[in-house]
Amino acid sequence: MERDLKKLDQSCKTEADELSHSRNKLPEITESIIANCYDSEGFTHTHSDHDPIPSEGYIIDVIDKLREILFPGYFSRGKVDAINLKYNIGQTVSVLFDMISEQIAHSIRHECLRYDLSCSDCEEQGQKIALDFLASIPSLRQTLATDVRAIYEGDPASKSHDEIIFCYPGLFAITVYRIAHKLYEFKVPLLPRIMTEHAHGLTGIDIHPGAEIGESFCIDHGTGIVVGETTEIGKNVRIYQGVTLGALSLPKDAGAKLRGKKRHPTIEDDVIIYSGATILGGDTVIGARSVIGGNVWLTESVPADTKVIMETPRLIFKHNQKV
Repeated sequence: MERDLKKLDQSCKTEADELSHSRNKLPEITESIIANCYDSEGFTHTHSDHDPIPSEGYIIDVIDKLREILFPGYFSRGKVDAINLKYNIGQTVSVLFDMISEQIAHSIRHECLRYDLSCSDCEEQGQKIALDFLASIPSLRQTLATDVRAIYEGDPASKSHDEIIFCYPGLFAITVYRIAHKLYEFKVPLLPRIMTEHAHGLTGIDIHPGAEIGESFCIDHGTGIVVGETTEIGKNVRIYQGVTLGALSLPKDAGAKLRGKKRHPTIEDDVIIYSGATILGGDTVIGARSVIGGNVWLTESVPADTKVIMETPRLIFKHNQKV
C-alpha cells in the first residue's frame, strides 16, 4: 500500500511539472497574439481604443426587451395584466431608451473613428434616434399584427396566434427584421446587421435589414431562406423554406462597383414562392398574384397572375429482387 502511495505521489508531481512546463510557453504565445493584433492589413484586427463599440450581447438584450413591448404579456418574466400594464411598459420603455441610445451612439462613434469622419455628436444623435425609434413602436406592432394574421390564415397547422408568437421561427425572424429595418432607415450603422444576423443564427432565416418588406408577410417553416439587401417584397407575400431572393453572379470587385445598387429581385403583392425556389437579379420582377413552384430557378421577370412550375420529373421504380 505504501509503495502504491509513493508511486501515485510521484505520478502527481510528474504531471504537475509537465503542466508547469506547458504554461511557461504561454507568455511567448501571448506576445505573438498581441503583435498580430497590431499587424493590420487593410482592416481592423482588433478594437482596443478607449471608445466602446456595440456589444452583441447587449443588442440581444435590446431585442428581448423590445419583444416584451411588441407582444405585451408574452415574453415578460413577471405577470402582466390590465392593472400593471402601464407600469410595465413605462419601465421597459425607460430601460430601452438608455440601452438603445447608448448602442446607437457607440455604432455612430465607431463609424466616425473607423473612417475618420467629422464629429457627428454621437450621444445626441443616439438619444434622438432612440426617441424616434421608440415612437415608431405602435406602427411596428400594427405591422407585426398583420404578419401574425397572415401566418395563421396561411398555415392550417397553427392553432392560435399565441402559438405563432411563441413558437414560430418565421415570426421571430420577421420581428427582428422589422426592428432592424427601422434602425436601418434611421441610417444607424452596424447595429441593424448585428440584429438580423442574431436571428439568422437562431432560425436559419437570413433577411438583410435593408430589404423592403410589406405587411402581412408569411414565412412558413423558414430554414434556409435568404432575402438580399435590395430585395423588395410587396404585401401579403408567402415564402417557404429554402427560398433564395438573391443577386446574380458577382465579379470579384462587386463590393466597390455594386454597393448601394439594386441587385436583388422585386416580389409584388400576393405572391407565393414554394420551397427551394431561387429568384435572382435586380431587374427580375415577379408579378402580383403569381405562384412560383418548388425548386424553380428564375433570372427573368414573370408577368402578373402567372404560375411557374417545374416539369414533373421522370421517376424510376426498382423492385428489390430476392436472392
